Amino acid sequence: MDKDSLFQNIRVYWLAFIVYWGIVLFGYDTGIGGGVVAQTYFKSHFGITLPNGHDDTKKANDVSSNVVSVLQAGAFFGALGSAPLSAAIGRRWSLFIWTIVFAVGAILQTVAGGSRGLGYIYAGRVVAGLGIGAISAVAPAFVSECSPKGVRGRITGLFQIMVAVGVMLSYFINLGISLHIKSGFAVWRIPFGFQLVPAGLMAFGLLTVRESPRWLASKGRIEEALENLAYLRRRSTDDPVVRGEMAEIEAAIEEEREARRGLGAREAFLGKGNFIRFVIAVVIFLLQQWSGQNSVGYYAPQIFSAIGYKGTSQSLLASGIYGIVKVVATAIFVFFLVDSLGRKMSLFISGMGMGILFFIIGALLKSFPPSTAAGANPSPASKAMAAMLYIYVLMYSLGWGPLPWVYVSDIFPTRTRHYGLAVASASQWLFNFVVAKVTPTLETDLGYKLFLMFGTINIGGMAVFSLLIPETKGRSLEEMDIIFGSVQEDKRRADIAAQERVLGNEPGEVGSRNSGSVDQKV
Repeated sequence: MDKDSLFQNIRVYWLAFIVYWGIVLFGYDTGIGGGVVAQTYFKSHFGITLPNGHDDTKKANDVSSNVVSVLQAGAFFGALGSAPLSAAIGRRWSLFIWTIVFAVGAILQTVAGGSRGLGYIYAGRVVAGLGIGAISAVAPAFVSECSPKGVRGRITGLFQIMVAVGVMLSYFINLGISLHIKSGFAVWRIPFGFQLVPAGLMAFGLLTVRESPRWLASKGRIEEALENLAYLRRRSTDDPVVRGEMAEIEAAIEEEREARRGLGAREAFLGKGNFIRFVIAVVIFLLQQWSGQNSVGYYAPQIFSAIGYKGTSQSLLASGIYGIVKVVATAIFVFFLVDSLGRKMSLFISGMGMGILFFIIGALLKSFPPSTAAGANPSPASKAMAAMLYIYVLMYSLGWGPLPWVYVSDIFPTRTRHYGLAVASASQWLFNFVVAKVTPTLETDLGYKLFLMFGTINIGGMAVFSLLIPETKGRSLEEMDIIFGSVQEDKRRADIAAQERVLGNEPGEVGSRNSGSVDQKV
């Protein structure tokens, strides 16, 4: 990474670090449910364990899928509801409000137990989901709008690193509980209560960052937008680079207003060049959710148990290692490869690799089914399947993990980005809900065929789709209008030149300066 680029954009990295504590919540909440439900005392307290000591499989699947999936149900509505609030009051304060909503849900989950039964957990997961869904829609828009195009992929890709960190934390907290706390309400109150830590860090951190310059410009607050842009770039408001970027932002906003004035809500979906962006956003998340990663991620203890890692602590430890591999692989990709390989090639390699590994796991599970004896150590075949899962999550982290969020943040114009991110996020949560709801039943009914199903989706759907979408690496947000046909390139150049004259630059001056800028492609 270029040292000058890092320090020049340090305020953007700080903003991403603060905003993405909400994404740690995203990862933590999606990973914590399956592990909590797998704890022996939780199953005993809430009537999942039968008097003979065995689990009621149907009830275990129902409770597990409900605890995990009602979060996604709430998140679906939260993502949709985020757009009007974000458009009205800005990215920063809407994030603050949704963080408070999330905290209320976390408290409801934490106080469950005794006379307060599973209903409190379900209600808390729904309310927390509203907050998480909205945060997942607004946060990438906020970060993307504040990031220079040369490092936007890397900074926006921090989203998936924070998701992975949250998931990893959930695995190890559940592992710690299984090793050191065998009974009592603390079995679920500690993991559910921990959600308030990143929520508090985010709420207080939001007070230290500034509003999106692109949102301010879309509201006509040009001077404030220019000041915030200069602050984020660590340059003066008179710097030609800042003025040029501001001219590009204003030109794009003005073009959008002229072309779509009077269209109302329809413009976001049916405006020229917009519909295909929504199709891509929905399909990319449909494929991501059915890649198999969330099935493994949400129910990692159950999945590792199915391939031979018996016992709560043993399966949770295998899950924790899975979480570590995911964090490391995602970080390597985001910081060193995302702006080198490009979006299309990364998605293609990732989809092919995941599919091949799932076919290997399915074949091993069919040929060498794990022992059902209690306390049996994992067989060599079980260890091989675990290794394949670790390599699988590495392949996921090299493409289909971080890039759908980066790609969707790339393709929408300023005026409709909050709608685009809201629909994309809602789609993600809708398909997420379906996957979370059906996975326990699929895992019980399909066995090894579950992995073959995911392998087919990886290769036949995801790898093929990645070859059909346009490349966005190194292109500014405003250039996306040209790529998707919303505006002709010669008109865009003329509009930028006109805005540069208004701001006091000679047309073309910024383009020549930008060629050597620290914000160029890394």
